[in-house]
Amino acid sequence: MTGTSLEYPFAEPPPAHEPREIAPGLFWVRMPLPFPPDHINLWMIEDGAGWTIVDTGLARDDSRAVWESAFARLAVNRPVTRVICTHFHPDHMGLAAWLTERWQVDLWMTSAEWYMARAIHALGSPADIAQKVAFYRDNGVAEDGLGAFGQPENLYRRGVPEVPASFRRIGGGDPLRIGTHDWIPVIGRGHCPEHACLWAPTLNVLIAGDILLPRISPNVSVWPAEPHANPLAAYLGSLGNFASITDDALTLPAHGLPYRGVHSRIAQLRAHHRDGLDALAGALTTEGLRATDVFALLFKRAIGPHNIGLAIGEALAHLHFLETLGRARRVRDAAGVWRFARP
Repeated sequence: MTGTSLEYPFAEPPPAHEPREIAPGLFWVRMPLPFPPDHINLWMIEDGAGWTIVDTGLARDDSRAVWESAFARLAVNRPVTRVICTHFHPDHMGLAAWLTERWQVDLWMTSAEWYMARAIHALGSPADIAQKVAFYRDNGVAEDGLGAFGQPENLYRRGVPEVPASFRRIGGGDPLRIGTHDWIPVIGRGHCPEHACLWAPTLNVLIAGDILLPRISPNVSVWPAEPHANPLAAYLGSLGNFASITDDALTLPAHGLPYRGVHSRIAQLRAHHRDGLDALAGALTTEGLRATDVFALLFKRAIGPHNIGLAIGEALAHLHFLETLGRARRVRDAAGVWRFARP
């Protein structure tokens, strides 16, 4: 889905290694990623005699090189004063430990995201692996496709080799004073437990992270550790938290270009998921469909071994929401696989 009704003030992103000032005291740092969408937007905010960093990039040498270039331009005589992570995902938190140790500063994030990072980082026991394999088997993955889910490697640790051992808590609605401006955390859910977006009314700027991307919906998935979760309801419900944001606010997404028209974008996202829910509800049969049966209804991209985990997670997010709305009924078939049938 495209954000065709949005206004994009910047035609191009800044080159890597060249931070760009896009609002008074606010710099845009663009960093490469080795997977789609191939980049992440990070932010440096003037904070008195130093800088606050918002999000960190993956733990990779090329990411560190981008930061060192930014520091050489902006932080020679003005050190980093704190690191904020919007949420626990590796492209946002991968270098949190490196940055906080390099500058001897605190990590700031919501409590649910820090605890989630610690929990995901610790996964890998035989019980964890068995639960993961059972989850994907129960939701339609054939036996010959389960092998990748039974590997002991914890992929989260690739992108986040270390989670800082302490943090300072961000709470929704509790202003953070950064430099001369108050930044108000606005909580988004569903993509992760407690994503902190940051709203500065006096700058008319919203750092939206992954919650309000301009051209795609963020991944909203059910995961093995919480197999009956309803994250799509949480995501759509949390969009109401942005009601007080001015529609002409400069909205800074983690991926894509900054834009104006946040309420138009929220309407698009709601419509996108409503259409997906309606399509699924209309396709349900009396025998029921597995999560793996509905990919074509939800995704334009091809689904293969590299992305089937994400696809099942998103499909289940929609199916679980239909179940809670009374528009689908969960049943187990003779093979023990969950199916979702007409109510």
